[in-house]
Amino acid sequence: MSGRLVRRVLQEREASPQDPAEDALVVVQEEEEEEEAGSPTRVAARNPFDLLDDDDDEPEEDKEDEVHTDQTASYTEQKQYVKKKPNGAVPETNKKSKKKKKKGKAEPPASAKSRDEKSLDSILEDLAIEKRPMQKSVHQNDRATGKEIQTIEMTAGTSSVLAIDPKHLKAENEMRRIFGSKVVDSLENQRNMPGTSRQVRGVRRAGLNPRRTLLVSPPGFWPAWDKSMSMDLVETKGSLNYFRYVYDPSVSHVQELFEAAKSANDLNAIAAILAKYPYHPDSLLTFADLFKYSGEHQSSADAVEKCLFALECAWHPLFNPLQGNYQLKYSHDLNKPFFTALFGHMKNLDRRGCHRSALEACKFLLSLDSDDPKGALFCIDYFALRSQQYKWLEQFAEEYQCDNSLWLFPNFSFSLAIARFYLERDAEDVSDHADKSTAVDLMKQALMLHPLVLSKIVDKAPLKDSSWTQILKNAFFGSAKPGSPSLEHVINIYVERHYIMWRFPELQNLLKEAALLVIESLKHDSREAQDWACVMKEAFSSEKNEYSHLLVSDFSDTTPSLPPEELRPFMVGPGMAHDMPPVEQEAGPERIHAPLEVVGRNAARVFLESLLPWVNYGDNRHGGNDQHDDD
Repeated sequence: MSGRLVRRVLQEREASPQDPAEDALVVVQEEEEEEEAGSPTRVAARNPFDLLDDDDDEPEEDKEDEVHTDQTASYTEQKQYVKKKPNGAVPETNKKSKKKKKKGKAEPPASAKSRDEKSLDSILEDLAIEKRPMQKSVHQNDRATGKEIQTIEMTAGTSSVLAIDPKHLKAENEMRRIFGSKVVDSLENQRNMPGTSRQVRGVRRAGLNPRRTLLVSPPGFWPAWDKSMSMDLVETKGSLNYFRYVYDPSVSHVQELFEAAKSANDLNAIAAILAKYPYHPDSLLTFADLFKYSGEHQSSADAVEKCLFALECAWHPLFNPLQGNYQLKYSHDLNKPFFTALFGHMKNLDRRGCHRSALEACKFLLSLDSDDPKGALFCIDYFALRSQQYKWLEQFAEEYQCDNSLWLFPNFSFSLAIARFYLERDAEDVSDHADKSTAVDLMKQALMLHPLVLSKIVDKAPLKDSSWTQILKNAFFGSAKPGSPSLEHVINIYVERHYIMWRFPELQNLLKEAALLVIESLKHDSREAQDWACVMKEAFSSEKNEYSHLLVSDFSDTTPSLPPEELRPFMVGPGMAHDMPPVEQEAGPERIHAPLEVVGRNAARVFLESLLPWVNYGDNRHGGNDQHDDD
């Protein structure tokens, strides 16, 4: 739009005020007349935003001449127009000219130029030509990024109680927060110092793992991922996507080789599999157990991390642990190595003192399968207490959906009382917790629910104060019984996992105070104990052990170990498989008394062999008395 047209519009508006819509029509009509007079053919529709640049399209000489001839009149008219403008107009700061003025020619005053720009802005505001295009561009942007918006909505719709914080998922980050970057970097340098086999391999294979993973940080000396596995989307139910791992068809025979080596108890064959396929999950987990029982915990942790790295590289694009809209069912056989590796990685993090990273790994493990096949629910409270996430633990107990109320389980009954104790101790304002039960009340309730826990904690911790002997003489604690096999098994898991928490003096005092209050309350009303017993009987009503698949030793910090010379006989070859008795001989009445592998062998060696999941000694129903007589 030219400057002459703008001034003419302003003069007409001063003479006869009318609606902004009518002004817009006048401007459009005059502009069309001007275009028709300038060109015989009608040009295409112009972009309304081009009006802003019309002043710059005119020759500089014409613009300067117009400024000199009409400067006085336009200045007076624009001044009057600005005074009559409503308060809705938004002023702008002075803008620099896009083109440099010629030397020797006078420039218009800055005040006149700013007022001219203000008048242009006010006209454009009345025309409202900037609103519709902006809305249109926003809608186009929404359509272009629809996938990102859907991802954000999906993330916001998931429960935040199991949301994983990627900053705390890796042990290296937590160790840097605890010990500092210099200490951690020096340890990494010593780990890869020159002369070691890792450094030599690292020189040859540097830069083969450039990808950034969520669970572990792969060193440079690891071989490149062989892409032997992938993850398939099985189905979608509601907002949950169900996945499972699958082998690539070209390497599907590797699992058959592993099963054959496992049945023959041949670790050399498993080592040969790893030499050719370094990321085979079951073989890596087998050697992780072998290193663990031989006392080489760092090598065991490296094998577990290597397995996790391979399984994470195989994730489906829709499988995102940070969203929480996934399920990886344990019932699929190829999914089981990921559960086993993640559970072992969680224990290794706890052994290194990285309790917050262990908590994040435990949350991930619990969210994989709602059935909780590895028992993450029985150690997640322990990691929350060790990492001082007390408020999160209370939030988790309130929001997590489970068959039974979480406070009925022994680990949550006592852990919630401990969390409340530390929150009360660290609270600046006592009124913040006035509407909640105190730590003593929660501990008293936990002892009423699970009186058997007290005697087991006193023996396991151990608590050597003489006052505990007097407390255990009470009939309520001394003659306490579990009530059901399931409850007894869960109590044993709790004591094995959490006993170290009761070595803190302040928690011992809390437990003692609550125990004395329980004894005092039962003197006045003994029916309260019966009421709590009925509650537990209803919660754990099954006559079978519903948690028999969870081993108490899996929740222990202690690991049985044997020297390497005791493990050497397990490195047998396929040629020794004939020493194992055939099936038809085992079925004979004269040879069934005891398995041939057990008789006359080293007890420690037999115990280690029994820990291997594929070893089966059979059912020795006839006992061993006859065999001893034959010997």
